[in-house]
Amino acid sequence: MMNRLTKTALGLAAAALAVGGIAAPAFAQRDPAYDSARSAGQIGEKMDGYLGIVVAESESLRRIVNSINIKRRAVYSDKAQAANATLEEYAFAAGCQAILKTSPGEKYQAPDGSWQTRGSGAPLRDPRCP
Repeated sequence: MMNRLTKTALGLAAAALAVGGIAAPAFAQRDPAYDSARSAGQIGEKMDGYLGIVVAESESLRRIVNSINIKRRAVYSDKAQAANATLEEYAFAAGCQAILKTSPGEKYQAPDGSWQTRGSGAPLRDPRCP
């Protein structure tokens, strides 16, 4: 169960995300391979704030995911420090926001760890999401 400090840190991280947005997907959207893999349901947003591979792993998918996740981690690290949160807390809050921003047809990780396809309604999110 989350303690008060963790809830506060998640709240600060969520506020920072609301103000600054999630910078990492902006990097990713410049890569046509990322866009193609995402729209094909090969990769999706994970609850921990990083991308995951939904289908059988290939070298090209691993390269895309690793590249973007390295960039996300750098952004999260800087923003977590500014928000007085841990990297994990900030990344989790970012994951909550990234899942919320998925479009219908895109893949995301549900709270039970399964991969889901976003429908027209709201995605399933962890109850700890700010």
